[in-house]
Amino acid sequence: MSAKFYDSTSCCILASDQKDRASAVRGMMQNGGTISVQVLNEMANVSRRKFGMSWEETVALISEAERLLVVVPLTLETHKKGVLLAERYGFAIYDSFIVAAAIAAECDTLWSEDMQDGMVVDGKLRIANPFKS
Repeated sequence: MSAKFYDSTSCCILASDQKDRASAVRGMMQNGGTISVQVLNEMANVSRRKFGMSWEETVALISEAERLLVVVPLTLETHKKGVLLAERYGFAIYDSFIVAAAIAAECDTLWSEDMQDGMVVDGKLRIANPFKS
């Protein structure tokens, strides 16, 4: 079975004015997948800071993600694995926590526009750009 994980950039597209991309991501999410609490935190930050959304709009956006996707917690083990991944692969620290959560959730694909498309992490998680043709 194929398990998908979404990073915060993919989820935040839902709040952008990029209607085609938002529609594509929403369609992908309706097929299920997983995110971490780290992704929810970043969605809240970006929706408020970058998109100027109200608290009501921000909560609605996060609720949509929670409704469509499984949310996994951040644990001390996820944190430790994230630090190791940041060191080993050169990920930005917050990205490394998302990668670590995807591995802990036993996902095989991490949808991300920002990380290296095609990279395989620890021989089990492939990073894929959902918008790359």
